[in-house]
Amino acid sequence: MEFTVISLLNGMSYGLLLFMLSSGLTLIFSMMGVLNFAHASFYMMGAYLGFAISKSIGFWPAFVLAPLLVGLMGAAVERLGLRAVHKHGHVSELLFTFGLSYVVVELVQLIWGRAAVPYRIPPELDGPLFTLYALAFPIYRAFMMLVALFMLLAVWLLLTRTRIGLVIQASLTHPETVEALGHNVPRVFMLVFGGGCALAGLAGVIGGNAFVTEPAMAATVGSIIFVVVVVGGMGSLVGALFASILIGMIQTFAVALDWSLLGPLAKIGLQISPELPFYRLLSLTLAEIAPILPYMLLILMLIFRPKGLLGTRES
Repeated sequence: MEFTVISLLNGMSYGLLLFMLSSGLTLIFSMMGVLNFAHASFYMMGAYLGFAISKSIGFWPAFVLAPLLVGLMGAAVERLGLRAVHKHGHVSELLFTFGLSYVVVELVQLIWGRAAVPYRIPPELDGPLFTLYALAFPIYRAFMMLVALFMLLAVWLLLTRTRIGLVIQASLTHPETVEALGHNVPRVFMLVFGGGCALAGLAGVIGGNAFVTEPAMAATVGSIIFVVVVVGGMGSLVGALFASILIGMIQTFAVALDWSLLGPLAKIGLQISPELPFYRLLSLTLAEIAPILPYMLLILMLIFRPKGLLGTRES
């Protein structure tokens, strides 16, 4: 029972971190139609800037300032680079953001080196929130969950209950009308792109010290967030939330289980010889195949439901 409860909480916290990371990508795609291949790089920049600022003036100023700086970087990228290639189509956008991701990695290595940096959890958030038998749930995991839920509420209120949100949504479907009403549509898109990058930076600030802050961290989560976006439905924020939690639960439970197909086969009287060529495949445990489970889910989703869980357009 305690294993199930702790695994559920860990899966929920990891899933909500994935949602914080994928929500910015979802917003950028739904509002602008741009698949930002460099999105995970902004997550990495959030972690490194959070480390640098927290080292100088503390974690809480970094918690506020690092996402803002990443958002400004994203807005500058859209204004100075992405806007110029946008008119050439999606392929040019993909190539631009793909190249940008490598540039960011090289810059990070030049400034902070190739080794992981000692980005620590703040002392006031370190330690267990509660202990269930011998298993403890950290305070910082609960903090991550609260930040993600607050961010979801804030984004939802912004898009559905404010004038700015109405302008953003109208700019996507009726840009000429919005411009006729006196709004600067390119500036709206720049703010959306910067805001999406700021959300990735926020995920980096609170995820960098919970896991590891090092130059490969963008590549580690970069592919997962695209799985989340496709499984949840292209452009669906709620779909991204459901997909993030689903993938977080799948991976958290899978890495803790050593089940394989050999066990059920032995129970029904089938003994598989180790000399058979498929013995190694049958002996693989869930923990060993946990890293590929999200991609298996992606393949099944593309086959049976290309629109994703809550999407309105084909993936």
